[in-house]
Amino acid sequence: MCERTVYLLFTDTGSYLSRAINLYTKKPLNHVSIGFDEELTELYSFGRKQPNNPFIGGFVKEDIKNPFMRYSPCAIYCFQVSDEEYFSIKKHIRDIENQQSIYRYNFIGLFGVMFHIRINRKSAYFCSQFVATVLQHISSFKFQKPPYFTTPSDLRELQGIELLYEGTLDDYCGLKKNIEKQSLSIL
Repeated sequence: MCERTVYLLFTDTGSYLSRAINLYTKKPLNHVSIGFDEELTELYSFGRKQPNNPFIGGFVKEDIKNPFMRYSPCAIYCFQVSDEEYFSIKKHIRDIENQQSIYRYNFIGLFGVMFHIRINRKSAYFCSQFVATVLQHISSFKFQKPPYFTTPSDLRELQGIELLYEGTLDDYCGLKKNIEKQSLSIL
């Protein structure tokens, strides 16, 4: 059986919403994205659709080179899944991407997490709810909470994920470039 690698990127953009969530959770890095390559070029989440407007949110394809994210503190984790699980995760994300106009950011769901009240809105997710939803059928993960109560710190505590990097996204990109240059110079 072949295995594939999936990546989770946890960030703290310093936005007002991010600061409010940090204040409540007392944990760092309260935004999570899921990706499929080590360079983080294929990275998805639920968040701001426009960096300057916190009120327009939904399904997003993240751009780590965008100044809104580029200098953010981050942690990058990875885990292995079977080919079947990998393609199931990607299909779930593609289905959402193909209908992204019907999806919204689940602001109300954040209050559900705070007050431990189930607010499971159709076609609306917050970032960790989205990631937990697409990962909930992975056999190696044992979620302690349903997706609508899952926080980014809950995802960081999953058994079987490995920390690859902690620092800023900009430094990570620079580190990746240096490794690539060194690999080319050896050849």
